[in-house]
Amino acid sequence: MDDKENVGILQQPNEAKQPLYETVPVNSEETDQPEVIQPEELSSSVEATDQTDFSQAAPQPEIAPLEAEPPTSHKEQSKLPFIFGGIVVFFVVFLVIFFVLSSGNKKKPPVPKAISLVYWGLWEEKEVMDPLIKEYQKTHPNVHISYEKKSQIDYRQKLITWIQKGQGPDIFRFHNTWLPEIQEVVSVLPETIMSSAEYEKTFYPVQVKDLKVGKGIYGIPLMIDGLVMFVNEDLLKKAGISSIPTNWDDMIAAATQVSVKEKDNRLVTAGFAAGTATNVAHFSDIYGLMLLLNGGELTQLDKPEATGALEAYRRFAEEPNNIWSEEMPNSITAFAQGKVAMIFAPSWELLTIKTTAPDLKIAVVPIPNPPGGKQYSIASYWVEGVSKQSTQQQEAWEFLQFLSSKEGETKMYEIQSNIRMFGTVYSRMDLAELLVQDQYLGSVVKQAVEDRFISLPLISNTFDDGLNDEVVRYLENAINSTSQGVSYEESLITAKKGIDQVFLRYKIQ
Repeated sequence: MDDKENVGILQQPNEAKQPLYETVPVNSEETDQPEVIQPEELSSSVEATDQTDFSQAAPQPEIAPLEAEPPTSHKEQSKLPFIFGGIVVFFVVFLVIFFVLSSGNKKKPPVPKAISLVYWGLWEEKEVMDPLIKEYQKTHPNVHISYEKKSQIDYRQKLITWIQKGQGPDIFRFHNTWLPEIQEVVSVLPETIMSSAEYEKTFYPVQVKDLKVGKGIYGIPLMIDGLVMFVNEDLLKKAGISSIPTNWDDMIAAATQVSVKEKDNRLVTAGFAAGTATNVAHFSDIYGLMLLLNGGELTQLDKPEATGALEAYRRFAEEPNNIWSEEMPNSITAFAQGKVAMIFAPSWELLTIKTTAPDLKIAVVPIPNPPGGKQYSIASYWVEGVSKQSTQQQEAWEFLQFLSSKEGETKMYEIQSNIRMFGTVYSRMDLAELLVQDQYLGSVVKQAVEDRFISLPLISNTFDDGLNDEVVRYLENAINSTSQGVSYEESLITAKKGIDQVFLRYKIQ
């Protein structure tokens, strides 16, 4: 029945409406419904009961069939499915609205801010760094990193100038001796990235000494390197030397034995490349090493220890007992050509030599030291820093944290080794065991583990046109002047005056 019919029924107040029980017929034969006893009849029935013989069993009333409920009109029955359907629809709609509103009220996770970092590098090609950047972006898709390999020419000056203008890189590479030159533009490593205690447990002692100033740490190294000794094993065997020298005295003896001269005293095969400045690669590093071995300091070149170190250095090239000569090619070239038996150089020079002479049999060993004395070598490695002017220092340090992780460094070494002979030595102490037995890099690892490395601002080939290059020039002049008759003492006193001014400018004591 529709709503209008219902309304019509409700609007008939004057119609005499019988109670439902009065509409039920009494005669059971005329209907299937059970007899309904009327109130008026109830009393007479009770009276009749008083006259009943209770000795006889009372007749059982007829049991009405189950369908004997009052009939529901056809219209009411047809309304039921619609009523139940409406309830179900209402309930479903209610739930949908509830969940929509509920989900709408929930805060959506914030979309990570897009980050763009500029990374200035030296030496490493994009084909090394780009895979590492892509690996990092798998977990940091909002970070875009643009790596640029820069030329070493005027690099340090351009770096400082651009950073001070606010247009420099977020991340940049610098030499371990540069900190006094760039401290004004490099930021401090946050404790949230790596604590001081963790840093000291992760990297080698020399790196902690170099990069920790006061309570601040200025950079994360991704590699370690320094002076090692390259040995031409065939030249030693040819001279009747069966074992590689492991101490200073044995090295000098072997070098003397290997050296070959013509009748005019012209050197044909040199034993060891040292004694000059013009044709010995890394001559300033080698003099610095000999200065340490002799107990001297770079800030005290007027002391006997410094003079003695210079005299010992020059003796390698002073006739008539020289084992090196000004007439020889550059020491790296001479070694590749088989003209010198032993040289001191950082491990990366081996790549240059092997490119020129791939079949040359080379042994790489730690620097020989005086018997019983303190063992030293000169460190020379590169570090990654973050600009003070960067507006995204946290994100930059996080990327360097990834690069310096076990995963990052081992991945970098793997990529480097796929495109060249070998990669750079890991900066992490917990990765030392992976390379300590390596025939070319193991000596670097051993010297780092044994804390032999010392950093001095006299390193060749940093191209800083500042601290290192200026100190190197003063030392070069000192060495050259002695070949022209100037005494060792006088040449170093002159060098000290110039170096003191350099140190004063960079606030080195």
